Amino acid sequence: MSTFQELELIPALRQAIEAAGFHTPTPIQALALPPILARADVLAQAPTGSGKTAAFGLGLLQRLDAAAIRTQALVLCPTRELADQVGKELRRLAAAIPNVKISLFTGGVALGPQLASLTHAPHIVVGTPGRVQELLHKRALDLSEIDVLVLDEADRMLDMGFEKSIQDIVRRLPKARQSLLFSATWPDEIRALAKDSLREPVEIAIEGEAHAPDIDARFYEVALDAKPAALMGLLLQLKPESAVVFCNTRRDVDDVATALANVGFSAAALHGDMEQRDRDEVLVMFANRSLGVLVASDVAARGLDVKDLACVVNYELPHEADVYVHRSGRTARAGGSGLVLNLVTSREMARAQAIETGRGEPIRWNRAPLNARPTDVPKPAMRTLRIDAGRTDKLRPGDILGALTGAAGLKAEAIGKIDVFPTRSYVAVRAGVLKAAIAGLQAGKIKGRSFRVRAM
Repeated sequence: MSTFQELELIPALRQAIEAAGFHTPTPIQALALPPILARADVLAQAPTGSGKTAAFGLGLLQRLDAAAIRTQALVLCPTRELADQVGKELRRLAAAIPNVKISLFTGGVALGPQLASLTHAPHIVVGTPGRVQELLHKRALDLSEIDVLVLDEADRMLDMGFEKSIQDIVRRLPKARQSLLFSATWPDEIRALAKDSLREPVEIAIEGEAHAPDIDARFYEVALDAKPAALMGLLLQLKPESAVVFCNTRRDVDDVATALANVGFSAAALHGDMEQRDRDEVLVMFANRSLGVLVASDVAARGLDVKDLACVVNYELPHEADVYVHRSGRTARAGGSGLVLNLVTSREMARAQAIETGRGEPIRWNRAPLNARPTDVPKPAMRTLRIDAGRTDKLRPGDILGALTGAAGLKAEAIGKIDVFPTRSYVAVRAGVLKAAIAGLQAGKIKGRSFRVRAM
């Protein structure tokens, strides 16, 4: 398959593909879509950022019966953040299909509203294994008529200890279903899960995916007390458009983010101790390019899906070499190249040697700039506006775009990514038009109503 036109998709999905600007299928889409549409089980090697969500999304939406009020598809994801991204992508693809209900069920948020939403069965459930299992045990969620099961980033779900939850969920599903498993790697545990969950699957591995991505990994030996200066110096010297800085502890995440923000960097922390709303806002701002530096723990960043991430910084080397590979791969997705900066103290040399062994090539050590003065701190090109209204107010991205290009008078090219949550929405605008955007929305209306608007 070389074009989407070769597929016999329903008109609504053809419209969605055109609206999304999809032209040429990614390798995983080209290989996976034909067997998925043929209703075969699929075992696919596909990392985050490869286009796999559209692959399984088009497949399950193609066979969806919107007139039938029952849950027909289940998508399991390792984290709330990834589940949210998958839900948004599915809603975008389903925009032209009337009355499709897609519900998100994850931990980290109150159970009550999720239970209330199940008064009317959703057509598609996207969730994390723990919360889906909890809803099943409460007999609040009916999956007895599932047509399609998707296990997304299955290797990460197993790493997070969800194996028994997945097994419990799968046992409750009808045997006559289509099952799709996507994983970045195929260790024995994935093979075992596939054997239990899939029937004679078509196996797909993107050609060349097993090879190491094109990553420029630079190592800097620094004293422990010199790490903050080394980090700032490298960010000022290289000026990456976007960077994720990994720390091993939540305390270090907060300390590093605060230090960067105090000298003028657009930086924020992301870890598991934060309130879910705060985590959502940080992820939105980083994804829409209004936040330049994200300082994160490994667990909090697992669901992060940012295209064209310029740089990854290991402020501290991870204790396990495979975690280093996973961190590094975030800056070299879908066959691209990436930059990884590693700050290494004498106490971390054993970890560096393990990474060196895994890389199969000697580490070349560099000298970190320790005397850089933060006089020219790069600022993001975009800023984020928060609108205190969302899906519960029947607000859609097109409504916000229309208000900004209409009464507010902004040009479409000055408007970036728009994210709509149940009770709030976020829109990125170019920094130079921030005041005009706020004034325009405050003076005008969105869908005939006035909502509170403020800059993040």
